[in-house]
Amino acid sequence: MTYAIDPELLPWLDMLPAVTLTDHESLLAARSSMAQLRDVVPGYEPAPPVDVRDTAVPGPSDAPDVPVRVYSPAGRSAALPGLLYIHGGGFVMGDLDTFEAHLLRLVDELGIVVVSVDYRLAPEHPFPAPVEDCYAALSWVAAKADELGIDPARLGVAGESAGGGLSAAVALLARDRGGPQLCFQYLGIPELDDRLDTPSMRAYTDTPVWNRPNAVYSWTSYLGAEPGGPDVSPYAAPARAADLSGLPPAFVTTCQFDPLRDEGIAYAQRLAHAGVPVELRHYPGTFHGSSMVETAGVSRRMFADELDALRRGLGVTG
Repeated sequence: MTYAIDPELLPWLDMLPAVTLTDHESLLAARSSMAQLRDVVPGYEPAPPVDVRDTAVPGPSDAPDVPVRVYSPAGRSAALPGLLYIHGGGFVMGDLDTFEAHLLRLVDELGIVVVSVDYRLAPEHPFPAPVEDCYAALSWVAAKADELGIDPARLGVAGESAGGGLSAAVALLARDRGGPQLCFQYLGIPELDDRLDTPSMRAYTDTPVWNRPNAVYSWTSYLGAEPGGPDVSPYAAPARAADLSGLPPAFVTTCQFDPLRDEGIAYAQRLAHAGVPVELRHYPGTFHGSSMVETAGVSRRMFADELDALRRGLGVTG
């Protein structure tokens, strides 16, 4: 198919990582390609100093500790809003380095504490390992809020792509387990529904970066079984959740030529119907991951909207 992609994005298509997921060999190649993103995406030097430290937090029961990276504004004197950040990568790719420039910029612009999670990846570690790692990290952040300089009343969760789906799942777990109280959830281009039956998922088989064949591989790896079965947990695929009431306010983004588009829109609609305050932003001419082209006007709008959403959702002042 041909797509009316934003003209500012078109020149970059050949420079973005080509992700084709068909088997384990292709996954290893895609992981290597994603690791090279640091050579494509510009780094970021925060104006005020940001303290960055790596540590490990207690993992789920009978599981390894979970590596996390903590970003804190240097010289803070009062408790700040906190954000648990969950990286994307289709449940099968990504690590703490993948989105470091983005997180440094968030800390610089917003003056918040960010804790990024290096959860275990599928298919080596299928559901529930990734989401349980993320929930363990959230529990640690809440328990260590004073030590981390976080105001526990202003703690949110955020992620993009698979990280957006995992963020939605963590919000469901926190509600259902009576866990840490979240004030906000940012669901960027989220991967939410293993049933793969929306119009955008059926149609977009050859879109840049992410497409239906990749989504099939992603969900098969994450579930350890064929997607779309009758007994998939809502903590794996949040679109399966029957009840979305009582969840924290949400901000959901979608891209036009993205197979995940319609499941993000549907989830935002269901949140609204359940009485959850939710905003939905849809960006024309974009595709999954197109925000990596930071110079494009639409990418600048996307980042400005993210900043504004986090500022309001986390109660950032000043």
